[in-house]
Amino acid sequence: MRIFGLIGWSGSGKTTLLDTLIEDLVGRGISVSTMKRAHHGFDVDQPGKHSYRHRAAGAVEVLVTSARRWALMHDLRDEAEPTVEELVQYLNPVVLLLIEGFKHHAHDKLEVHRPDLGKSLLAPNDPRIVAVASDAPVPTLEVPVLDLNDAVGIADFIFRHCRLGSRAESAA
Repeated sequence: MRIFGLIGWSGSGKTTLLDTLIEDLVGRGISVSTMKRAHHGFDVDQPGKHSYRHRAAGAVEVLVTSARRWALMHDLRDEAEPTVEELVQYLNPVVLLLIEGFKHHAHDKLEVHRPDLGKSLLAPNDPRIVAVASDAPVPTLEVPVLDLNDAVGIADFIFRHCRLGSRAESAA
């Protein structure tokens, strides 16, 4: 499984770009999964739901399932947050795992940058950023700068960078 990430400041458009990239890459015959680093207080469960009540009562893990999907919730309690490598073990094998966030993990990444946000570029300080996608000109960088509005071009870059090969090779 190849791993490639998208990072950037909040509001830069990472999720919107990722949605389009997933559609494009799946359309090319690539099996894709995603992992997203969420804010500290996130919860997929809701008060009043049975699964929430089970966790509140002390269950470490609750698996919710239906005929359409299943989800496993694991409360960390006093455990350290798992690493990307540990989390990957929960995923079924696919050709490409796209990761949103996890700025400090050592995988190749594309930085999504919007100069209008007034935030600094991350690329000059992170050797794992292999390209920047921006909606405006950026200072000269040692990595390619891609047009943030050209999702197909960005998908082409990821396809080449991750050596996804031909459609037949990638689907296998």
